[in-house]
Amino acid sequence: MVKIRLTRGGAKKRPFYHIIVTDSRSARDGRNIERVGYYNPVAAGNEKRVELDVARVDHWVGNGAQLTEKVRNLYKEVAKSAPAA
Repeated sequence: MVKIRLTRGGAKKRPFYHIIVTDSRSARDGRNIERVGYYNPVAAGNEKRVELDVARVDHWVGNGAQLTEKVRNLYKEVAKSAPAA
């Protein structure tokens, strides 16, 4: 099954996550199919907290991919802020 989930990067005590499309059997930081955005939980000032290619996520969901709970929440946040921007 194809999943859209987070993969961790960044330094110790300073997390940074890429939002990726991957096979559910691969490791968290393992092989991925496509990178569709990022999530920076410790963003400050002008830094963007979430960047997501909504069109690609819609494409993958249309082809049967499933979003994890956190990615689903981030997707809703981006979708809600996109019409306002």
